Amino acid sequence: MTDSISPKVQFISVDPELEGQRIDNFLRTQLKGVPKSLIYRILRKGEVRVNKKRIKPDYKLQANDQVRIPPVKTAEKNEGPSAKLDKVSALESCILYEDELLIAINKPSGMAVHGGSGLSFGVIEALRALRPQDKFLELVHRLDRDTSGCLLVAKRRSCLKALHEQLRNKQVDKRYQALVAGNWPESRHKVKAPLHKNTLKSGERMVSVEAEGKASETRFRVLEQFENASLVEAFPVTGRTHQIRVHCLHAGHPIACDSKYGDEHFDKRMRQLGLNRLFLHAGSISFVHPKSGETMKLQAPLEPSLCKALDALRK
Repeated sequence: MTDSISPKVQFISVDPELEGQRIDNFLRTQLKGVPKSLIYRILRKGEVRVNKKRIKPDYKLQANDQVRIPPVKTAEKNEGPSAKLDKVSALESCILYEDELLIAINKPSGMAVHGGSGLSFGVIEALRALRPQDKFLELVHRLDRDTSGCLLVAKRRSCLKALHEQLRNKQVDKRYQALVAGNWPESRHKVKAPLHKNTLKSGERMVSVEAEGKASETRFRVLEQFENASLVEAFPVTGRTHQIRVHCLHAGHPIACDSKYGDEHFDKRMRQLGLNRLFLHAGSISFVHPKSGETMKLQAPLEPSLCKALDALRK
């Protein structure tokens, strides 16, 4: 791994599509591989100028702003993944829907939505490698690394802002399918339990039900009952980290093969049926299309390993 120095001062004219983006986030995109601390240092020292003036890190860009970026060291290892990598090229077959504003993907289990914490790349970096012509690609929302299913990516800042507003106003309907331990009572339609996020020394995030946690609610519906297991539909009213997984555990019905919040005996039984991943899948998402105004409902089919586990339970 070698460091390279961007050879000279760069002058960049801000694309109108990037209007409203903070200068610090803009620089992180422009200066791939540069530590955040260095980005804030060059901002503080006034080495970054917008229209020849010093600006603060929270300055919001305007269309056609002229940004001066000084020469800085960039780590070459942080260049995006190759579009030829099997894992990257396989994402093409996971695309559920695409138009000029957005991409919807059936995210595979085991793939993070973005790189970091020791991962060289995730879905968003892979998509940028596959779509070098798209100048703007950003995650609309997130899914846990081990959760599969519907994931939205915006191709325009205007689309990202519109969908974020819908998420804030609870106008986006996300439905998950989860295989849980035991027989979920037909009468139990929701779990309301405050969630508190802890970061362990290792950097791992764990969430628990705590009185001082953030108010959280998930609604549930039984889809199918098996012997000592249930397939449920989960609809998160709030969007907390690991919410569905922790609410299922709190209800006494942990999700199958959940390495953080699962039940050892249930997981062993599920592995005997051939299940080797978390059985949590974002099966559908509904939202209003930012351009056409029509209600979109996108569905992601279950991957074969999940279907196989259900078939084995039905026998």
